Amino acid sequence: MLRFLVVHSVASVVGLQAWMILFNNFAVEMAGLDGQHVGIIQSIREVPGFLALLAIYVMLVVREHRLSAISVILLGLGTALAGFFPSFAGLAFTTLVMSFGFHYFETTNQSLTLQYFDAATSPVVFGRLRSLGAATSIGVGLLIYLLKPQMGYRELFLVLGALVMAAGLWGLAQEPAHGEVPVQHRKMVFRRKYSLFYFLTFMAGARRQIFIAFSIFLMVKVFGFSASEIALLFLVNNAINYFASPLNGRAIVRFGERSVLSLEYAGLIFIFLAYAFTGSKIVVVAMYVLDHLLFNFAIAIRTYFQKVGDPQDIAPSMAVGFTINHVAAVVMPAIGGALWLIDYRIVFVAGAVFSLISLLAVQFIPRLSSSRDLGHSLPN
Repeated sequence: MLRFLVVHSVASVVGLQAWMILFNNFAVEMAGLDGQHVGIIQSIREVPGFLALLAIYVMLVVREHRLSAISVILLGLGTALAGFFPSFAGLAFTTLVMSFGFHYFETTNQSLTLQYFDAATSPVVFGRLRSLGAATSIGVGLLIYLLKPQMGYRELFLVLGALVMAAGLWGLAQEPAHGEVPVQHRKMVFRRKYSLFYFLTFMAGARRQIFIAFSIFLMVKVFGFSASEIALLFLVNNAINYFASPLNGRAIVRFGERSVLSLEYAGLIFIFLAYAFTGSKIVVVAMYVLDHLLFNFAIAIRTYFQKVGDPQDIAPSMAVGFTINHVAAVVMPAIGGALWLIDYRIVFVAGAVFSLISLLAVQFIPRLSSSRDLGHSLPN
């Protein structure tokens, strides 16, 4: 299972990073889109996440690890086709295909990790998978940085998307599952004791989408970053996260979810306000890197659930959590795009407010979830 998760996690990062690095410049330079168009497409990108709960019913007929592989194939297909449709409608369609693949893979990836690794190990596994993802992102960013002068957007999207599809096809031939994990419920699960998990997941979707939809767009539209500069930024950012991600996972095990999430949300308040009011390209780049460092702590929301949830609820709860996360994510980019036309600073001030609300909410997590409280030592 670990090998299966590693291969597909790497593939998903290749597809997503290719799309994220190239999309904004492709949208502006080739399709001529403005902030509102981009905001709408970003909202469309989150619709599959909103529908992630349907994965529960897909798993009635398709085993969870096979759904994971099929999702990676869809992610690669959407990425490969993106360069062939330089228009608002074309990008909306290919984004939808790519996003169905990405979100359904993430749903199954989180579920399988929590099922196959215990509470003392899963944060470290999540952290190491993120570290591997960062290393993969370095390779993708470097590849785009080197190839962009010789290749067009269409060729770059096509080549990288095909690599992702190949990994998904490999996954269809694998049998990583075994019968030692609890059988998962194949229905939607809502329980009152999970209410804090639901709320934190909802707020994470709202504030995270502001960052995803508009941070890079801010750099391109307001500060004039080129595609090569964006690729270089991704390269530097992921080099830092390659070393930081495993440490973040171990910090969750050692200090508990409440402490690390408090640090994340307090930092995000500062980051969003800096985005809103700085006029410096250096500050914008620094905030982007710092945001990614703090975002790695978001896995603590899922590991918190692992400690309070029933083992049979993991798969349906991850699917329901993804849907809750994307209730705000579906509408936030479109609303943000409209607010951008008034003043782009409003968008980032809203992100600071959401982070403050999350900081207050996370104080309700009990101080029970560190390695000392659980009686575990840190895994190697």
